[in-house]
Amino acid sequence: MKIEVKNLTKKYGNKLALDAVSFTLEEPKIYGLLGRNGAGKTTFMEILAGQILANSGEILIDGEKPFDNQRLTESICLIKEGHNFKKDLSIKNVLKISSLFYPNWDEELADALVKEYNLEPKLKVKALSKGMESALGIIVGLASKAPITVFDEPYIGLDAAARKKFYDILLREYEEEPRTIIFSTHLIDEVSLMFEEVLILQEGKLALQEDADVLRNSATAVSGTIEQVEKFIQDKEVITTKKLAGMMTAYVFGHSEAAKLAGLSIEGVPIQDLMIYLTERKGA
Repeated sequence: MKIEVKNLTKKYGNKLALDAVSFTLEEPKIYGLLGRNGAGKTTFMEILAGQILANSGEILIDGEKPFDNQRLTESICLIKEGHNFKKDLSIKNVLKISSLFYPNWDEELADALVKEYNLEPKLKVKALSKGMESALGIIVGLASKAPITVFDEPYIGLDAAARKKFYDILLREYEEEPRTIIFSTHLIDEVSLMFEEVLILQEGKLALQEDADVLRNSATAVSGTIEQVEKFIQDKEVITTKKLAGMMTAYVFGHSEAAKLAGLSIEGVPIQDLMIYLTERKGA
């Protein structure tokens, strides 16, 4: 489903959460939606899911607006970091209601994931730990098979092993049935290798939209002696540097071949470090 975002603006009082944001998501991919707290990510996702209205501008999904549009909202599943389900409902009831709402619901997958995450179907949402509630959200998001599935920090309370389990299942399901998955997270290093395209919001504006491989290859970590590296980076755009025991590593944009010729070791730069740099520098 094609998503067109056109001059999307949302205010809360005098604060601009989204400031004339425009971009297009053309095809099924795993998109990383990144940015610092308050960048406008959750607001965008809620407008996309038809849960709130923008002050101006619009989101079109296959040419239609999602708000008050049941055909579209059945095709969009938004799982936030909390408060996804009514507290008095049992896990069994949450899954039943979800199965009636999402036309592509995969009951077999939902049942398997309930067992995978050791959830008791009779338990009510209000009795769940934070991790168990996150697991329930993940189950609904994956089993919905919604053409547009959005995860906004979906794993609060889950340990590293449980998060890895989620990533593995997400990739497996995506490979079997591609869909548009929008993933917002602060644990960027854990999931960045899944991203096919990255969008970065900064203070309500779109700071960057780029193919993930292009972004990964745009910067290089060069390492060598302090003297070697300092000489090499004199005329380069430097993201950051680290020194330890006479050795130095610098993150620079481009110049990987020149670094090799200079006898320096090179590696890729984590997307998380790039995101921090891009949202910190003046005029980013």
